[in-house]
Formats: sequence, C-alpha cells, structure tokens
Amino acid sequence: MAWRCTGSTNAELIQNMAKAGIITSDRVVEAMTKVNRAHYVPHAYAAYEDSPQPIGHGATISAPHMHAYAAQNLLPFLKPGARVLDVGSGSGYLAAVFYHLLQDSADPKNAEGKVVGIEHIPELVEWSIENLRKDKLGSAVDEGKIKMIAGDGRKGSPKDGPFDVIHVGAAAPTLPAALVKQLARPGRMFIPVGTYMQQILQVDKDESGNVTEIPLLDVMYVPLTDRDKQV
Repeated sequence: MAWRCTGSTNAELIQNMAKAGIITSDRVVEAMTKVNRAHYVPHAYAAYEDSPQPIGHGATISAPHMHAYAAQNLLPFLKPGARVLDVGSGSGYLAAVFYHLLQDSADPKNAEGKVVGIEHIPELVEWSIENLRKDKLGSAVDEGKIKMIAGDGRKGSPKDGPFDVIHVGAAAPTLPAALVKQLARPGRMFIPVGTYMQQILQVDKDESGNVTEIPLLDVMYVPLTDRDKQV
C-alpha cells in the first residue's frame, strides 16, 4: 500500500498516505502539508510520486511514505523546544517537516527548538538552503532555527547537541556510537542499519542513559558514507 500513495498534488499525496494508515496524526498531516515536495526534488513533475528520487551526487530523496513513517515514529519527541539532527539531510525536505513539527500552534513564539541538517556534499547543503527559502522558510534559516551544515553525518554535530531526535536518511552498517552518544536523555533515533539486509531501528535512550533498540521494518537505503566514496 505504501508505494501506491502517489498523488497529483502535494495535498493529495499526503491524504493518500493518511488513507493508507501511514500517517495517523493530524500534526504530521499538517506539517507535511506545509512542505511542498516540489521545492525539494530536481523535477517538479515527479514531486508527488511515492518513490525515492535521485537528487545528484549519488544521493536520493526518500519516498514520501518513508518520511511519513519517520515523522510518525519520532513524533513523541518532536515538541516545541526540541533539538533535531537530520543526518544525510539531502534536499532539506525532512528538515522542513521537522521544523513545522516543532512549532507550537497555540503560541508560535513559544518554539525555540532547532533543526540541524548535516550532509557531506557541500553542493547539496547549498541547494537545500535554496529549497528551504523557496518553501518560505528563509527566516527560519536566517535565525538559525534551521541550520544546514556540511560534514560527516556519522559523527553528528556535538556542538549542537544533545538531540531529542536524530533521523538518519542512509543506511549505516552498524549503529554509529557517536550518534547514540549525542542522543538526549530521553531521546529517540530513527536509523536504517545493515548492508545487504537493512532494518529501520528505533533507538531509544531513557532518562538514565539506558539504550534500547527496536527493529521496525525492512528497507533498502543508499549507504551512509563519505564524499570520497560517493559520486
């Protein structure tokens, strides 16, 4: 069902994912509706297809249903004031969704959270900033509420942490210890792990620092790597 959610518009795509039971929260529907996927893909005509798409430099933007799964899974930790790390931030799409999920609809001024996107391809970082501006999030970028940086996502961004939420958009062969260390207490990470066989893991850290891993679903992601190994 997940791959059948393609729509002719952004709103229809999201409605189809809700009908399929992938999105179950009004908050996620609202946030994803505010982010026009056409601003984050190279070819606008294919923006609302429920499929991954290449964005250059050997990178892809995940299928919309995978972004929806991630937002739903991380939702309990996506609250006003939270800090979010998006590893392999690519086009900036999910960083935008996370930003909207951090806003307090009752009091928009009560939203001091921050989204940090890290991507090892500098050209994609620059492109993602352009995309965010096209999607009317330029002020959030200028104010540092959305921060897009170039770097090795496997190492995270310690100076911006700890993070209540960490999303990883590419598959790591094993769980990166640096990212686990940067999880807040409590905090949650959504990460594909594996090489030939990959699984999404929900990694939770409790208030005492205890870490648990829960496998969620089998997937196929591009590998989490560095620029020298990515074309």
